[in-house]
Amino acid sequence: MLTVSNLEAGYGDVQVLFGVSFSIARGEVVTLLGRNGMGKTTTVKSVFGLLKPAAGTIDVGGIALAGRPPFRIAQAGLGLVPEGRQIFPNLDVEENLVATAANRGHGDSAWTLERVYAFFPRLKERRRNMGNQLSGGEQQMLAIGRALMTNPKLLVLDEATEGLAPVIRAEIWACLQRLKQDGQSILVIDKNVDALVKLADRHLILEKGRIVWEGTGADFVASPDLKDRYLHV
Repeated sequence: MLTVSNLEAGYGDVQVLFGVSFSIARGEVVTLLGRNGMGKTTTVKSVFGLLKPAAGTIDVGGIALAGRPPFRIAQAGLGLVPEGRQIFPNLDVEENLVATAANRGHGDSAWTLERVYAFFPRLKERRRNMGNQLSGGEQQMLAIGRALMTNPKLLVLDEATEGLAPVIRAEIWACLQRLKQDGQSILVIDKNVDALVKLADRHLILEKGRIVWEGTGADFVASPDLKDRYLHV
């Protein structure tokens, strides 16, 4: 589904990523873990063409995408739920959902307005409310729904539950679990490690721009020192 090899990237003269390599298989849920400033969002920006890599390859379904513009990467089947949600505040819920919608050959299983509303009933209730009239949790649901409306092969969530109340976080994790059961490939970044361990198939830890550990949830639980070494401030 996604293969990243020897990715290097940064900002100006400051290099942030040093040979990052990982892959995500079809139907797999993978997490990218690490403290703030370790390169997680830079990795996402590089994958989505929002930051041009200095070196390395990014392959999606056999298509080489490193350095391609963001719209080409979206057309290849990647959907992003960005950090901070970044919904359109001057559009209502329904306009946000249809603004970037695309049925990329999914036929009857495609994400449509009706399917998103069934998945997030609260969005249907608020469909005529403007983006800036929604709560943080509703905005996150909208950001996920908007990404699903592009019918992505791989859904990427950057800081999936940041700033949300615990009850809303639980709703988001439940939604991601349902997407996993439907076979959706997912890459998720979040600080809620306990929830991620329950959700994901594999975990990657990024430290100072390098992948320093990779393993399953069972592997992670069996190595309690990982949290102190790489995740706690």
